[in-house]
Amino acid sequence: MQVKGQSSAEEKMEVNQAKQEHLLALKVMRLTKPTLFTNMPVTCEDRDLPGDLFIQLMKDDPSTVKGAETLILGEMLTLPQNFGNIFLGETFSSYISVHNDSNQVVKDILVKADLQTSSQRLNLSASNSAVSELNPECCIDDVIHHEVKEIGTHILVCAVSYTTQTGEKLYFRKFFKFQVLKPLDVKTKFYNAESDLSSVTDEVFLEAQIQNITTSPMFMEKVSLEPSMMYNVTELNNVSASDESESTFGKMSYLQPLDTRQYLYCLKPKPEFAEKAGVIKGVTVIGKLDIVWKTNLGERGRLQTSQLQRMAPGYGDVRLSLELIPDTVSLEEPFDITCKITNCSERTMDLLLEMCNTRSIHWCGVSGRQLGKLSPSASLSIPLKLLSSIQGLQSISGLRLTDTFLKRTYEYDDIAQVCVVCPYTSPES
Repeated sequence: MQVKGQSSAEEKMEVNQAKQEHLLALKVMRLTKPTLFTNMPVTCEDRDLPGDLFIQLMKDDPSTVKGAETLILGEMLTLPQNFGNIFLGETFSSYISVHNDSNQVVKDILVKADLQTSSQRLNLSASNSAVSELNPECCIDDVIHHEVKEIGTHILVCAVSYTTQTGEKLYFRKFFKFQVLKPLDVKTKFYNAESDLSSVTDEVFLEAQIQNITTSPMFMEKVSLEPSMMYNVTELNNVSASDESESTFGKMSYLQPLDTRQYLYCLKPKPEFAEKAGVIKGVTVIGKLDIVWKTNLGERGRLQTSQLQRMAPGYGDVRLSLELIPDTVSLEEPFDITCKITNCSERTMDLLLEMCNTRSIHWCGVSGRQLGKLSPSASLSIPLKLLSSIQGLQSISGLRLTDTFLKRTYEYDDIAQVCVVCPYTSPES
């Protein structure tokens, strides 16, 4: 249930060109939820001078929770004492009342409420028709609602026009200014997967970092990704336990002030688009995030991001990927990997493979060998042997492919990583 809270607008101005006392009075109050009453408990030990005086006072206090008097939150509700904060995505509600303070009947009363933002002016009045007459000590009430979709200064403009018994037409306005704040900070990162090694339309992983930048905790009701028409999405924020899916953040998904949470999604091109590499190359639209939360006593907020875009990976004319590589190898002992070379151009290529040693990686075999002709969209798998002279996580680098027709060399460094361990060192040492 909503209650009426007092309005503490930063600017309140009345325009009356005739400088005449009006017969009608305008009152505007923001509608918002109450808050739980808070009481700071004061306690002491029984052997101290006050004895059980403090605890007895808390037990007699009607605002405390019986049996848990030392809790700060009580059982009562407190009416809002100020205008409060308004955040993007929430619904702004306001109560507008026009009261006839005079002793005469007023006719043709028209009440209009507009919301002025930095980009537009919105009419929020429930009715644009005039009230034929208003008797003394009677009032006209209206409740307006608006889902806030812009950040920055908002001005609620309330205008009243009416006609007196003598036929004089009067008009006045009041302005109420408030600020709309940003509730969440959303950052996104894209990661390109290497699931389909023969195509440039691999899966895409989206990481969304959401931070609560308000001063109160939020209950995250829903954080979902609405994909574009070219993608199917899989949400990776749940774990399966006992044939049930449970959120990785637990059953009570609360986000404390200034806390950040990461959400992960996997997007895969639909088959009809994956078959056409040219359709999905370049900048592609991924989709948009839909975020729904609740605060305090259930006030609901919702935000949708703009369309997220990422740059699809480009491999040039030649793409080199790894089909087989061990996770862990022994120090100074040769190990095998399998490279896959794909011709992404529209012409047949004659390739030359060179292997360059690095500080830690040493290639075994003949460098500078011809791989033969490779037709467009064709692939070639090549087994290679190498060893590492340094322990730790080492990066596979030093492969060079040269197109003998155009005399163009493609360099491939940091194509994968492998963990190098010493087989003669015991785990205890």
